[in-house]
Amino acid sequence: MEAIIEFFQQLYSFDELIRWGGYAILAAIIFTETGLLIGFFLPGDSLLVSAGVLVATTGLLDIWVLVGLLCVAAVLGDTVGYWIGHSTGPRIFTREKSLFFARDHLLKAQKFYEKYGGKTIVIARFVPIVRTFAPVVAGAAGMDYRKFFLYNFFGGVGWITSMTLGGYFLGNAIPNIEKNIHIVIAVVVIVSLLPPVFEYLKARSEAKSAVRPR
Repeated sequence: MEAIIEFFQQLYSFDELIRWGGYAILAAIIFTETGLLIGFFLPGDSLLVSAGVLVATTGLLDIWVLVGLLCVAAVLGDTVGYWIGHSTGPRIFTREKSLFFARDHLLKAQKFYEKYGGKTIVIARFVPIVRTFAPVVAGAAGMDYRKFFLYNFFGGVGWITSMTLGGYFLGNAIPNIEKNIHIVIAVVVIVSLLPPVFEYLKARSEAKSAVRPR
Protein backbone atom coordinates (compact mmCIF):
# COMPACT_ATOMS: atom_id res chain seq x y z
CA MET A 1 0.00 0.00 0.00
CA GLU A 2 2.82 2.38 0.87
CA ALA A 3 4.44 1.66 -2.49
CA ILE A 4 1.22 2.59 -4.31
CA ILE A 5 0.89 5.83 -2.35
CA GLU A 6 4.52 6.69 -3.06
CA PHE A 7 3.98 5.96 -6.77
CA PHE A 8 1.10 8.43 -7.02
CA GLN A 9 2.99 11.04 -5.00
CA GLN A 10 5.86 10.84 -7.46
CA LEU A 11 3.49 10.76 -10.44
CA TYR A 12 1.92 14.05 -9.40
CA SER A 13 5.22 15.71 -8.43
CA PHE A 14 5.47 17.33 -11.83
CA ASP A 15 8.64 19.29 -11.14
CA GLU A 16 10.42 16.05 -10.21
CA LEU A 17 9.01 14.30 -13.28
CA ILE A 18 10.45 16.98 -15.54
CA ARG A 19 13.84 16.97 -13.83
CA TRP A 20 14.03 13.18 -13.74
CA GLY A 21 12.41 12.08 -16.99
CA GLY A 22 12.32 15.16 -19.20
CA TYR A 23 10.65 14.86 -22.58
CA ALA A 24 10.46 11.06 -22.52
CA ILE A 25 8.45 10.62 -19.33
CA LEU A 26 6.01 13.41 -20.21
CA ALA A 27 5.40 11.97 -23.68
CA ALA A 28 5.00 8.47 -22.21
CA ILE A 29 2.36 9.66 -19.74
CA ILE A 30 0.36 11.45 -22.45
CA PHE A 31 0.59 8.44 -24.77
CA THR A 32 -0.53 6.04 -22.03
CA GLU A 33 -3.37 8.26 -20.82
CA THR A 34 -4.78 8.67 -24.32
CA GLY A 35 -3.92 5.31 -25.88
CA LEU A 36 -4.15 2.56 -23.30
CA LEU A 37 -7.28 1.58 -21.40
CA ILE A 38 -5.33 1.45 -18.14
CA GLY A 39 -4.21 5.08 -18.46
CA PHE A 40 -7.42 6.81 -17.40
CA PHE A 41 -6.05 7.57 -13.90
CA LEU A 42 -2.99 9.42 -15.22
CA PRO A 43 -2.76 13.22 -15.10
CA GLY A 44 -3.53 14.93 -18.39
CA ASP A 45 -4.69 18.54 -18.24
CA SER A 46 -2.90 19.28 -14.97
CA LEU A 47 0.33 17.74 -16.27
CA LEU A 48 0.27 19.81 -19.46
CA VAL A 49 -0.45 23.13 -17.75
CA SER A 50 2.08 22.45 -14.99
CA ALA A 51 4.70 21.40 -17.54
CA GLY A 52 4.19 24.69 -19.37
CA VAL A 53 4.54 26.67 -16.15
CA LEU A 54 7.68 24.81 -15.07
CA VAL A 55 9.32 25.06 -18.49
CA ALA A 56 8.75 28.82 -18.43
CA THR A 57 10.15 29.24 -14.92
CA THR A 58 13.01 26.73 -14.94
CA GLY A 59 14.10 26.59 -18.58
CA LEU A 60 14.85 22.87 -18.23
CA LEU A 61 13.15 22.01 -21.52
CA ASP A 62 12.49 23.73 -24.83
CA ILE A 63 8.79 24.60 -25.00
CA TRP A 64 8.45 24.02 -28.76
CA VAL A 65 10.23 20.68 -28.71
CA LEU A 66 8.02 19.67 -25.78
CA VAL A 67 4.80 20.72 -27.53
CA GLY A 68 5.83 18.91 -30.71
CA LEU A 69 6.67 15.66 -28.93
CA LEU A 70 3.51 15.75 -26.83
CA CYS A 71 1.37 16.36 -29.94
CA VAL A 72 2.90 13.27 -31.54
CA ALA A 73 2.34 11.26 -28.34
CA ALA A 74 -1.30 12.37 -28.12
CA VAL A 75 -2.08 11.55 -31.76
CA LEU A 76 -0.31 8.18 -31.56
CA GLY A 77 -2.09 7.40 -28.30
CA ASP A 78 -5.56 7.93 -29.75
CA THR A 79 -4.53 5.95 -32.84
CA VAL A 80 -3.63 2.96 -30.67
CA GLY A 81 -6.93 3.33 -28.80
CA TYR A 82 -8.83 3.37 -32.10
CA TRP A 83 -7.20 0.15 -33.30
CA ILE A 84 -7.82 -1.55 -29.95
CA GLY A 85 -11.51 -0.81 -30.39
CA HIS A 86 -11.47 -1.65 -34.09
CA SER A 87 -9.83 -5.04 -33.54
CA THR A 88 -12.10 -5.93 -30.62
CA GLY A 89 -15.36 -4.67 -32.08
CA PRO A 90 -18.67 -4.27 -30.20
CA ARG A 91 -17.89 -7.18 -27.89
CA ILE A 92 -15.62 -4.87 -25.90
CA PHE A 93 -18.76 -3.28 -24.43
CA THR A 94 -19.69 -6.60 -22.80
CA ARG A 95 -16.26 -7.27 -21.37
CA GLU A 96 -16.27 -7.76 -17.62
CA LYS A 97 -14.88 -5.04 -15.37
CA SER A 98 -11.46 -5.78 -13.90
CA LEU A 99 -8.55 -4.07 -12.19
CA PHE A 100 -7.21 -2.93 -15.56
CA PHE A 101 -10.51 -2.40 -17.37
CA ALA A 102 -13.12 0.14 -16.25
CA ARG A 103 -16.22 -0.91 -18.19
CA ASP A 104 -18.37 1.88 -16.71
CA HIS A 105 -16.00 4.50 -18.10
CA LEU A 106 -16.14 2.84 -21.51
CA LEU A 107 -19.95 2.90 -21.49
CA LYS A 108 -19.85 6.56 -20.49
CA ALA A 109 -17.64 7.29 -23.49
CA GLN A 110 -20.05 5.31 -25.68
CA LYS A 111 -22.94 7.56 -24.63
CA PHE A 112 -20.73 10.57 -25.32
CA TYR A 113 -20.01 9.21 -28.80
CA GLU A 114 -23.69 8.52 -29.49
CA LYS A 115 -24.48 12.13 -28.62
CA TYR A 116 -21.68 13.95 -30.45
CA GLY A 117 -20.59 11.49 -33.15
CA GLY A 118 -17.17 12.04 -34.69
CA LYS A 119 -16.76 15.35 -32.86
CA THR A 120 -16.37 13.27 -29.71
CA ILE A 121 -12.72 12.69 -30.62
CA VAL A 122 -12.08 16.45 -30.42
CA ILE A 123 -14.37 17.30 -27.50
CA ALA A 124 -13.25 14.34 -25.40
CA ARG A 125 -9.67 15.63 -25.40
CA PHE A 126 -10.81 18.18 -22.84
CA VAL A 127 -12.86 15.76 -20.73
CA PRO A 128 -10.88 13.62 -18.25
CA ILE A 129 -11.40 9.84 -18.44
CA VAL A 130 -13.65 10.13 -21.51
CA ARG A 131 -10.60 11.03 -23.63
CA THR A 132 -9.02 7.66 -22.75
CA PHE A 133 -12.00 5.64 -23.94
CA ALA A 134 -13.38 7.79 -26.80
CA PRO A 135 -10.98 6.49 -29.49
CA VAL A 136 -11.70 2.90 -28.41
CA VAL A 137 -15.43 3.53 -28.84
CA ALA A 138 -14.85 5.12 -32.25
CA GLY A 139 -12.86 2.09 -33.38
CA ALA A 140 -15.42 -0.37 -32.04
CA ALA A 141 -18.22 1.59 -33.76
CA GLY A 142 -16.44 1.25 -37.11
CA MET A 143 -15.71 4.94 -37.64
CA ASP A 144 -13.80 5.50 -40.90
CA TYR A 145 -10.11 5.77 -40.01
CA ARG A 146 -9.40 8.72 -42.31
CA LYS A 147 -12.21 10.68 -40.68
CA PHE A 148 -11.01 9.58 -37.26
CA PHE A 149 -7.45 10.67 -38.00
CA LEU A 150 -8.54 14.20 -38.91
CA TYR A 151 -10.50 14.57 -35.67
CA ASN A 152 -7.64 12.92 -33.79
CA PHE A 153 -5.00 15.22 -35.28
CA PHE A 154 -6.82 18.51 -34.74
CA GLY A 155 -8.13 17.47 -31.33
CA GLY A 156 -4.74 16.28 -30.13
CA VAL A 157 -2.82 19.30 -31.38
CA GLY A 158 -5.48 21.68 -30.03
CA TRP A 159 -5.47 20.05 -26.60
CA ILE A 160 -1.69 19.89 -26.23
CA THR A 161 -0.97 23.40 -27.49
CA SER A 162 -3.76 25.13 -25.58
CA MET A 163 -2.93 23.49 -22.26
CA THR A 164 0.87 23.54 -22.49
CA LEU A 165 1.21 27.03 -23.96
CA GLY A 166 -1.45 28.29 -21.55
CA GLY A 167 0.75 27.12 -18.68
CA TYR A 168 3.85 28.53 -20.37
CA PHE A 169 2.28 31.99 -20.69
CA LEU A 170 1.14 31.84 -17.07
CA GLY A 171 4.67 30.98 -16.01
CA ASN A 172 6.03 34.01 -17.85
CA ALA A 173 3.26 36.36 -16.73
CA ILE A 174 3.02 35.60 -13.00
CA PRO A 175 6.22 35.90 -10.93
CA ASN A 176 7.10 32.91 -8.73
CA ILE A 177 4.01 30.97 -9.81
CA GLU A 178 6.06 27.76 -9.73
CA LYS A 179 6.20 28.09 -5.93
CA ASN A 180 2.42 27.69 -5.89
CA ILE A 181 2.18 24.99 -8.54
CA HIS A 182 -0.15 22.99 -6.29
CA ILE A 183 -2.71 25.80 -6.60
CA VAL A 184 -2.37 25.74 -10.38
CA ILE A 185 -2.92 21.97 -10.37
CA ALA A 186 -5.99 22.29 -8.13
CA VAL A 187 -7.55 24.95 -10.36
CA VAL A 188 -6.91 22.91 -13.51
CA VAL A 189 -8.41 19.78 -11.94
CA ILE A 190 -11.53 21.67 -10.83
CA VAL A 191 -12.00 23.28 -14.25
CA SER A 192 -11.44 19.92 -15.97
CA LEU A 193 -14.14 18.32 -13.85
CA LEU A 194 -16.76 20.97 -14.60
CA PRO A 195 -17.92 19.55 -17.99
CA PRO A 196 -18.65 16.01 -16.70
CA VAL A 197 -20.31 17.43 -13.58
CA PHE A 198 -22.58 19.67 -15.66
CA GLU A 199 -23.31 16.74 -17.99
CA TYR A 200 -24.25 14.58 -15.01
CA LEU A 201 -26.52 17.25 -13.52
CA LYS A 202 -28.17 17.82 -16.89
CA ALA A 203 -28.78 14.09 -17.40
CA ARG A 204 -30.17 13.79 -13.88
CA SER A 205 -32.51 16.73 -14.46
CA GLU A 206 -33.72 15.27 -17.76
CA ALA A 207 -34.30 11.89 -16.11
CA LYS A 208 -36.42 13.49 -13.38
CA SER A 209 -38.42 15.41 -15.99
CA ALA A 210 -39.06 12.20 -17.93
CA VAL A 211 -40.62 10.42 -14.93
CA ARG A 212 -42.51 13.44 -13.63
CA PRO A 213 -46.30 13.04 -14.15
CA ARG A 214 -47.77 15.44 -16.68
